Amino acid sequence: MYLAYIKEFNSEMSHYKKMAVTNIFHGESQLMVLYIQKELMKYTCEMSINLPREEVIKKLDNPENMKHWQRGLVGYEFLSGTPGSEGAKMKLEYKMGKREMVLTETIIKNKFPEEFHATYDTKGVHNIQYNYFHPTENNTTKWVSEAEFHFKGLGMKLMSWLMPSAFKKQSMTYLKDFKNFAENGTSVLDSK
Repeated sequence: MYLAYIKEFNSEMSHYKKMAVTNIFHGESQLMVLYIQKELMKYTCEMSINLPREEVIKKLDNPENMKHWQRGLVGYEFLSGTPGSEGAKMKLEYKMGKREMVLTETIIKNKFPEEFHATYDTKGVHNIQYNYFHPTENNTTKWVSEAEFHFKGLGMKLMSWLMPSAFKKQSMTYLKDFKNFAENGTSVLDSK
């Protein structure tokens, strides 16, 4: 499929954007009209970790541990502020297959052990992560992660519309990998 023409325009429905896509396939021209929700996507993920909350936070709050549960992380660098404090910025570099990505993390609230919130910015995407840690029965911890994505640019908006489940799947992978690391010491580095 070859996208020959893409035009974005507002529809009468204020909470949607309408996109007209003309494509040429085997010599035929077709017009597709896609209704794309505004630049915002939200979802929540939860994970039960079989450790007391204090142990979960100790492992989570150590940047050296990120490489053990964040697949594709190749490095991090503190940019400004006191590491771990509100307003602090850190650069995170990822390589996923042939794709490289750099994110800037900004801590907006650090009230460990109860909650930790941060923003993650890269080209075309502003992500806000609200993380809550609840002690539960039998010395376990429930991690609730609320994600809010704001998209800029036609490509990112289109990707969020076509593959919204990919974002949640990636978030769940991080939570599962952290659980395996925290409970069992299993590192994603061992699966390379």
